[in-house]
Amino acid sequence: MNTFEHIFCQFPEIGTVKEVAPLTSGIINQTYLVKTAEPASPDYILQRINHQVFTDVPLLQHNIELVTQHIRRKLEERGEKDIDRKVLRFVPSAAGATYFFDGESYWRVSVFIPDSVTQDAVTPESSYLVGLKFGEFEAMLADLPETLGETIPDFHNMEFRLRQLNDAVAADAAGCLHEVKSLVDDILRDAEEMCCAERLYREGKLPKRVCHCDTKVSNMLFDKEGNVLCVIDLDTTMPSFVFSDFGDFLRSAANTTREDDPDIEKVSFNQTIFEAFAKGYIESAKAFLTPCETELLPYAVALFPYMQAVRFLTDYINGDTYYRTDYPAHNLDRTRNQYKLYCEVQKAMPAMKQYIASLL
Repeated sequence: MNTFEHIFCQFPEIGTVKEVAPLTSGIINQTYLVKTAEPASPDYILQRINHQVFTDVPLLQHNIELVTQHIRRKLEERGEKDIDRKVLRFVPSAAGATYFFDGESYWRVSVFIPDSVTQDAVTPESSYLVGLKFGEFEAMLADLPETLGETIPDFHNMEFRLRQLNDAVAADAAGCLHEVKSLVDDILRDAEEMCCAERLYREGKLPKRVCHCDTKVSNMLFDKEGNVLCVIDLDTTMPSFVFSDFGDFLRSAANTTREDDPDIEKVSFNQTIFEAFAKGYIESAKAFLTPCETELLPYAVALFPYMQAVRFLTDYINGDTYYRTDYPAHNLDRTRNQYKLYCEVQKAMPAMKQYIASLL
């Protein structure tokens, strides 16, 4: 515990610390549960922010403060009870910021929500709840008065990801382009279609919203009865197309196998998961979605496996410099897996469009 004493001193709200235990969830930031001694005092979550990933921590925390404060006001206006269990609260440091820099690392503290659990299982029931909650999350933030900054610039920018692929092809740093030239050609054949969101945005036909940009079952807290309490892991909350929250969840949840399974015959698109998620999302988001956004939701489902195939292939051609790999062809297997999923999603396009239309 002595390791953390100088950090706890920077957050005056924290009482007497009894115990600090590492939490295993989360792969970007180091996270700890801080238990306090006073019976009336809450426990806390301490995180070391990965500033290699999130390079502008003041912007990151400003975004989170704006988002959590706005949601809190909305809950108060609705007369919600037990609000401290329905939105995260970050603790101010002695300097007034919601983070502290110790000369090497950035730290932040949030209030722990007791009697809450996370889930990982993707089922039709959990997919419906994810869709419902993330649609509500976007709806509550649709009138946020201040524009958020990009915590990871160009995170879901398809044009940017294709430029990276073309740069990798031109450099051929690992000397393996000849192995994957036909795959590159297949992917680039659909490049113009997959960049339609950026084009529509420039034409003023498609808005950017405040989106979570990391939609998954494990980024929600549930109570012990299985009711959703709140959305967590807000680091990538920033302006994006609604496709980010809609498509990214289904990229992993609706794939019938893991994203790096080398046996692509196992890859197919789970229409049941799609329908459950879409039903929840439309229920809570249709009040603010434009006709252009709803029409392009099936496109979003295709966009994200396509984007991930581009990113994995770029890394493979560059010599595996970004993603961790367990064997030489790991990124190539990932690419083929995600491209197969993209092809399966394209086959499901008519059924998806018909189902979305039935929900409106």
